[in-house]
Amino acid sequence: MSVGAPGAPVAVAVARWLRECLTSDQPVIVACSGGADSLALALAVRAVAGDRRFGAATVDHGLQRGSAARAVHTAGLLTRIGYRDVAVLTVTVDGPGGMEAAARRARYAALQDHAVAVCPAGPPAAVLLAHTVDDQAETVLLGLARGSGPRSIAGMRPWRPPWGRPLLTVTRADTEDACRESGLQPWQDPHNADPAFTRVRLRREVLPLLDEVLGGGVRSALVRTASLMRHDLDALDEIAAGVLAVASGPDRTLDVNALSGQPAAILGRVLRSWATQGGAGQLTFDHLTRMITQLTDPGGPGQVRIPGGLDVVRTGNTLRLRRIQPRLDERTPLADD
Repeated sequence: MSVGAPGAPVAVAVARWLRECLTSDQPVIVACSGGADSLALALAVRAVAGDRRFGAATVDHGLQRGSAARAVHTAGLLTRIGYRDVAVLTVTVDGPGGMEAAARRARYAALQDHAVAVCPAGPPAAVLLAHTVDDQAETVLLGLARGSGPRSIAGMRPWRPPWGRPLLTVTRADTEDACRESGLQPWQDPHNADPAFTRVRLRREVLPLLDEVLGGGVRSALVRTASLMRHDLDALDEIAAGVLAVASGPDRTLDVNALSGQPAAILGRVLRSWATQGGAGQLTFDHLTRMITQLTDPGGPGQVRIPGGLDVVRTGNTLRLRRIQPRLDERTPLADD
């Protein structure tokens, strides 16, 4: 089965991504649902992979009637277009956050486990996801609407091991063209047309209305904003890592004086990294705000409880993590456990 011309936008984007993000011997796994985006990605990888080891995986979420047969059909299609190593991963979708979030967690966990299994003696294979410019724009808009902070506005990264997104520079129309030129009929997931899902309404109602009101170009503007934001965040992260290295003590404490005068953007990053390294769970804006107050306000809280069963305790000019131990002495610092 033939693929689109080598100069097609999808193939060019994938070739560039492989060249810039991976070593020539690192294997890749294409996550393919059978839709236009992931089929186009699979076609392009097959066309430009050269001697690189490549395979594919399709996930059966079990959320629709006939999902198992659909996964088998997709695996067969991948085999016909030239994939020798194709896995069907069956998952159970449950847990908090609604169906979309639960399905995403289950899918990513299965793909990550498969990537490790493919390369048991080394780093996991890169798992390629078929998110496009359109998906990136929707992600940024969702982040803006939810007030989730600069991380969400920065959107999806092209490469965060093991997840690779080679198509963030091409449009959904490009992937549909690639499939059409190759004679493939992509699967139309009914969930992608269900207005019960927020992303569907963003795609079909909100973004077209924004284009109409603002005179077009909204998707490219959102994607450009995400790229600029990522550059700024990367710079701040690098600065914060240097500050943390200076302020950290050998007993996993923080020197308050060493952090004096740093802006809140740096303090928040230093505290998040320090607490995470000490075993903290996901920190909210409120947690970080109170921890920053510990550093900057002499009358601030002496203790802040954070996820992960920890207290952040200030003693003089030292900040330390203390594990919560209901049946033992709660004053025992984490460093002495």
